[in-house]
Amino acid sequence: MIIESSAPTRIDLAGGTLDIWPLYLFHEGAQTLNAAISLRARARLEPRTDGLRVFHSIDTGRQVTRTPESDLRDPSDLRLLTLLAHAFLGRDHTGAVTRNGFTLTTDCASPAGAGIAGSSALAVAVGAAFGRAIGAEPDGETLLEIVKNVECQTIRVPTGVQDYRPALYGGVAAIELGLEAPRRVALPVLPAALEDRIVLCYTGEPHNSGTNNWEITRRHLDGDRFIFDCFERIRDTAVVMREALAREDWAAVADAVNTEWANRTRLAPGVTTPTIDRLMQAAGSAGATAGKVCGAGGGGCLFCLTPPDRHAAVAAALEAGGARLLPFSIETEGLQWQ
Repeated sequence: MIIESSAPTRIDLAGGTLDIWPLYLFHEGAQTLNAAISLRARARLEPRTDGLRVFHSIDTGRQVTRTPESDLRDPSDLRLLTLLAHAFLGRDHTGAVTRNGFTLTTDCASPAGAGIAGSSALAVAVGAAFGRAIGAEPDGETLLEIVKNVECQTIRVPTGVQDYRPALYGGVAAIELGLEAPRRVALPVLPAALEDRIVLCYTGEPHNSGTNNWEITRRHLDGDRFIFDCFERIRDTAVVMREALAREDWAAVADAVNTEWANRTRLAPGVTTPTIDRLMQAAGSAGATAGKVCGAGGGGCLFCLTPPDRHAAVAAALEAGGARLLPFSIETEGLQWQ
């Protein structure tokens, strides 16, 4: 049986990085806001009869083949995929997938290092496919916990919790963070209203979210008061944006995006770059009212908020500045099966 699955990536609107455990425990009322988008990560799992485990990544052009005797935990070019296979094959109730082998083919519409959670969406799609193949498909929250921990093993630094929920559930949501398990709350935002006001582009500079976030996390845990205060303001801005989105006050949403970005750039020198600054300035001159980088910064994607009648002009300005436009729609569905 061939199994195909896909999961959407996301745009983080506000409150990012606070979702890394245990940072949110020190900021009461922490939450992140995000929107699932139609740039999906896809997985196709096909059975084999020769026992080989073949991992083929279309978007990166890489392939790894392992024999039945190979330890899937050994380092490889496609470590996230091999570690996910190891995690789920240990739950194989029938033994068929473990014994007979498989070909896992993946493809992600997100550019590498884009900051829109492509690896997290891929982990959800792949983990779900393996779960279904072995007859031990976990419930949604268990799936998210497994793939979150495997991604942490892959990048070897703590991961956040927000990126997996858009991939599983889709939509526009707040992820409320506290002493209990993260709680997803759907936000009453019309998808078309966001689509008409957001221009998403890839700056051409990949980022390394693990490295950026770990340095910021370490400083926070070491008691850096400046970092703590920045996150307090980022938390407060997420609250303001959530309220503004609910009442469709787009001027207030733009103010919140700009405030979030101003505080995020204070977290570390590498969050913004000359290229990002230049693109932001070009977008502003074309009519954008706000903008911020997706994810940890340092490169990857940025999005600009713009009045609908300036959408085309802002997109043209970003493209003229060397950015790669990423057309998208808000994805109301999360994990899907083909």
